[in-house]
Amino acid sequence: MKKKSRRIILISAIVLASAASIGLVLTALNRSVSYFFTPSELAAMNTPPVATIRVGGLVKTGSVSYSPDIKTQVKFTIEDATDETEIFYEGVLPDLFREGQGVIVQGRLSDDGHLVASEVLAKHDENYMPKEIADALKKDGRWKEGETPN
Repeated sequence: MKKKSRRIILISAIVLASAASIGLVLTALNRSVSYFFTPSELAAMNTPPVATIRVGGLVKTGSVSYSPDIKTQVKFTIEDATDETEIFYEGVLPDLFREGQGVIVQGRLSDDGHLVASEVLAKHDENYMPKEIADALKKDGRWKEGETPN
């Protein structure tokens, strides 16, 4: 085999291996990505997502209810300026979880449209609001900088 032929084969093998590696990395990243939505964006979607998603909003006042049988099963609603999403969660809620507070829940949509959460994240102090939620509330006029949202 000539030197030029070996070089072409070697370069082709390196390019092919690199392309395969990049493809595997992108596939792995795509599976682990979780998209963020507000309740309004989720309601506006024609086809609900099948992957794990995150939904952020405020816990609706009066919506939190615990299962009488299993105290770690909770149902609540999160809302933004115009829409709301019902959440089912089984587990211990964060200490800072309460009505009127900003939360982000991660989970999957059920067939009937509610979110079965695998994780609930509550805001950590009175100054924190996820950017997406704050932007949605500011757009609707329900929250202004320096105020606690209702």
